[in-house]
Amino acid sequence: MKKSLALLVTLFSSSTFAAGGFTWLGGIAHSFHVPEHSLTLSLIGIVLIIIGLIYQSTIAKSNSVIIPDQGITLRNIVELYGDFIYNQCKVIIGEKEAPKYFSFIATVFIVILLSNLIGLIPGFLPPTEYLSTTLALGAFAFIYYNIMGCKEQGTWNYLKHFAGPLWYLAVLIFPIEIISNFVRPLSLALRLRSNMMGDHIVLTQFSELAPLVVPIVFMILGILVSFIQAYVFTVLTMVYIQMAVAHHDHEEHAH
Repeated sequence: MKKSLALLVTLFSSSTFAAGGFTWLGGIAHSFHVPEHSLTLSLIGIVLIIIGLIYQSTIAKSNSVIIPDQGITLRNIVELYGDFIYNQCKVIIGEKEAPKYFSFIATVFIVILLSNLIGLIPGFLPPTEYLSTTLALGAFAFIYYNIMGCKEQGTWNYLKHFAGPLWYLAVLIFPIEIISNFVRPLSLALRLRSNMMGDHIVLTQFSELAPLVVPIVFMILGILVSFIQAYVFTVLTMVYIQMAVAHHDHEEHAH
């Protein structure tokens, strides 16, 4: 029993490999002179592409795309995930607009979730523990919802809504709204990075204090934190999209 417990801790404690400085992609990153967390993010992207191709192939071979498979299969897992994200889109963005932004939201959530979770596997550096990654994700969301806002409302109308409903207050409101808008990607990046870094620091420190028990407990908490942080980032992105694409009637507000 003790040997089994020790083996389980060895496999799942992130401090096991960190103590020796070993990482699976460290040699490749050094050879190509690229950041290791960037390689990890690329690996996640490749895995997601492979899963997507397998799912597409499965659907193409299926006799009925409506009836789900029996048991736990890749198709059922992917479709369960799709249903979850689509329902979130309907609640936050709206049932009419949800199909337009579903693919983007589904991609953002799964990429961030896997980037968080991979840090719990010994020998992998979580991309979301690095500010460069979270800033890129924040900028990606920022560029997307602003482009969608311009597309849905027209560039002039989209910029005009930053001025507020009252024209004589536009001089004050417009710069405040613009600054607030540009702060959003930084806020998303710092929140995600800080929480993920804090989670892994706590796991490492407590693992050293009680290496036979604590890692398993904090691994479970780490999975929960990984999901929550991916969900918070995604929900805020959906809120920003909804605010950007919503049509504002300034005359009504003025009255």
